[in-house]
Amino acid sequence: MASRTLIPHQAAGDAMADNVDIKQKNVAAPGRNRKALNDIGNLATTRDVEGKPLRPVTRSFGAKLLANAQTKDNKDKVGGARVTKKAVPVPKPPAKKAVTVKPEPEIIVISPDTEEVKQKAEVKAVQNEKSIAKKKKKKVSTMSAVLTARSKAACGLSNKPKELAVDIDASDVNNELAVVEYIEDLYKFYKQAENECRPQDYMASQPEINEKMRAILVDWLIEVHEKFDLMPETLYLTINLVDRFLSLKAVPRRELQLLGIGCMLIACKYEEIWAPEVNDFVTISESAYSNEQILKMEKTILGKLEWYLTVPTPYVFLTRYIKASIPDNELENMVYFLAELALMNYGSISYSSSMIAASAVYVARLTLHKVLAWTETLRLYTGFSESELKECAKTLVNLHSRAQGQKLQNVYKKYSKAENFAVALCSPATCLLENIISFCH
Repeated sequence: MASRTLIPHQAAGDAMADNVDIKQKNVAAPGRNRKALNDIGNLATTRDVEGKPLRPVTRSFGAKLLANAQTKDNKDKVGGARVTKKAVPVPKPPAKKAVTVKPEPEIIVISPDTEEVKQKAEVKAVQNEKSIAKKKKKKVSTMSAVLTARSKAACGLSNKPKELAVDIDASDVNNELAVVEYIEDLYKFYKQAENECRPQDYMASQPEINEKMRAILVDWLIEVHEKFDLMPETLYLTINLVDRFLSLKAVPRRELQLLGIGCMLIACKYEEIWAPEVNDFVTISESAYSNEQILKMEKTILGKLEWYLTVPTPYVFLTRYIKASIPDNELENMVYFLAELALMNYGSISYSSSMIAASAVYVARLTLHKVLAWTETLRLYTGFSESELKECAKTLVNLHSRAQGQKLQNVYKKYSKAENFAVALCSPATCLLENIISFCH
């Protein structure tokens, strides 16, 4: 049987006092234990009497407090003796893992208008980057571009708005016969040379020849040219040689036709592949001149002109300006009709070859009621403005108006045929004679 510890008898007052002390100790212990548990959980901090926080409770400090509290609670008083229970080791609380708080994604509400503005801004930014890269890129000029720029600068065409004009040579880039690389340089030369070989006003120096006789000769040469079926270049060169020779030497009336035959023979040898023979010219002139006379006249002409045969006639410019007009067959025939009327007119020698060609294209467009009488493309490639062509154009309209009633009808009959689209039968652009620079209705 277990022994019992005897407790000495005490007085009632003393016993009550001891009971009060024991109760107070027993009550205080759980309070301290809870306080320590609270501290170890870091749910509260130790405070002083006034309620102010003291030292912060760390893990090590909290564990120490807990151990001390448990040690005090395990001491039981039995018969006035204290029994100390062995302290149970307190396991360390598992370390709390750090919680990473992910930021919530920002939600942007885009209205349809805002999205459209954003897209436009992105497109504009891309375009700006491309334009900057294009500007930084080094431009390499080709020989063709250099020659073209020089030619336009020499002709006064460099300030023309190229973006509004049509590149008429673009389709001939792969055509070697079109010589696109040199075409502008060639016409630069033609523009300079046309003033060097222009015939002067010679009628005052010709005692036996007048304007009417010259017109009869040219009309006959046009007929011969058509019968021999010669190239257009041959006709224009023939008339140029006649006028240049007459401006240098006086010719008797009886030799005027011989002069025309000699000039056409030279032009045929220069332009044609199969030139007519001298006997053909004797026959067509009804044996008015012998072979020896024709050959002698040929030699005289070449000596007087110093063999200078490479000249820019109106036909040289007509081919270029017709191409710039982007023509149809009717317009092309109308241009040639007006140009041949100018060949017969002695007063036309006061105009340059390029002026006559440009005016023929301008009047033809007016006559056929084209939407624009003079385009930016024509202005670019001819070098003439609409106002600069006014006087020469009026001359061509007058020639067209009088063509039907003239005695010399070879040009009119030639272009009244269906094969030439009967352009001679069209009404002339008389509105131009009334100083109206616009297309006629």
